[in-house]
Amino acid sequence: MTDTNPDNGSAKMPEAQQETQKFAFFAMTCLFFFWGFITSLNDILIPHLKEVFDLSYTQVSLVQSCFFGAYFIISPIAGRIISKVGFQQGIVIGLLTAASGAALFYPSEELHIYVIYLFSFFILASGITILQVAANPYVSALGPDSTSASRLNLAQAANSAGTALSPYIGAVLILGAAATDKTTVQGPYLTIAVILFVAALVFQKITLPVLSNVESRAEGRSENLWKRRSLVLGALAIFFYVGGEVAIGTFLVNYFAENAIAGLDEEAAGKMVAVYWFLAMVGRFVGAAAMLYIKATKYLAINALIAIVMIGVSMNSTGDVAMWSILSVGFFNSIMFPTIFTLAVKGLGSMTSRGSGLVCQGIVGGALIPLIQGVAADNMGIQMSFIIPMLCYVYIAWYAMKGTN
Repeated sequence: MTDTNPDNGSAKMPEAQQETQKFAFFAMTCLFFFWGFITSLNDILIPHLKEVFDLSYTQVSLVQSCFFGAYFIISPIAGRIISKVGFQQGIVIGLLTAASGAALFYPSEELHIYVIYLFSFFILASGITILQVAANPYVSALGPDSTSASRLNLAQAANSAGTALSPYIGAVLILGAAATDKTTVQGPYLTIAVILFVAALVFQKITLPVLSNVESRAEGRSENLWKRRSLVLGALAIFFYVGGEVAIGTFLVNYFAENAIAGLDEEAAGKMVAVYWFLAMVGRFVGAAAMLYIKATKYLAINALIAIVMIGVSMNSTGDVAMWSILSVGFFNSIMFPTIFTLAVKGLGSMTSRGSGLVCQGIVGGALIPLIQGVAADNMGIQMSFIIPMLCYVYIAWYAMKGTN
């Protein structure tokens, strides 16, 4: 691996070093695409499992609880692994773990036991957790500090491309085929397992630069990260962001099936979920450019406030207005994860991998918030249950304005 310390000032890097960093950035964006594709496929599999096992909203929300619960359990472990083996080998371990989880969907469907499905989700997410803990700080540090938020938003745009493509493909292969084929899950997830395994082999062979300012394996005294206010509040902001975004995506298929909203069948509603994630991809490209000129905290606050308004509109309307206002939230919450992440880990230096592990623990919001919304949907109706993600964006707006000071 090539040892390099990215420029944090205005000095020009050697051309060879620039080319190495460009290649590394391209390789990392491929990873962002992979885990985005896998994560949003949950939104398609959830209504399929709800029908197959005749589950309530609360019961089917356990899918997201197992998937995103892995972030809380595995993130600190991932941080220690990466501190010992480095970012590149951490990525290889993450890919192999995720491949194992995807392969487990074959026996899950063969045995037709819901609990085994949940275990498969947990193992798959454990691998993605390791990838997140490694890839996010690596991309953030792969260049000047002044453009780190913009750079991570651009990489996250590739993630959004995966999340946008996945629901459309999943709607066809899983929801569309479910009526005639009882093994609709096995083929797609075995394919994912093979792709992840091949990707692990590729990342084992390629050469990525070592970023000496964030990649340190020394075992000296370390600062108590809980004293870093922006880091701790940022981890909580990630909790609410992921929880709100995932909760919305989780219930869109069932929401659009409501006669008062769109009255769509499952396959058509599943394809509309792709619009939600497509808008997130567009929002990240726009955000990557905008934050070259607008302060990251200000842009984050504006987007959070507009997301709150759009959810409120959807909760108090019907038909196309209700459908498109909730879909538009995808655009406005798009820049939140990379922006919050960059603000939270800024200035951690050699403790970046540990800080990244702490922030990624906040992704457990994707396990808890959808479950809370599921309970709300069972008790007050699916439309009114969107008040849960609305409250999540209230905290994010506060963090942008006050929590990073």
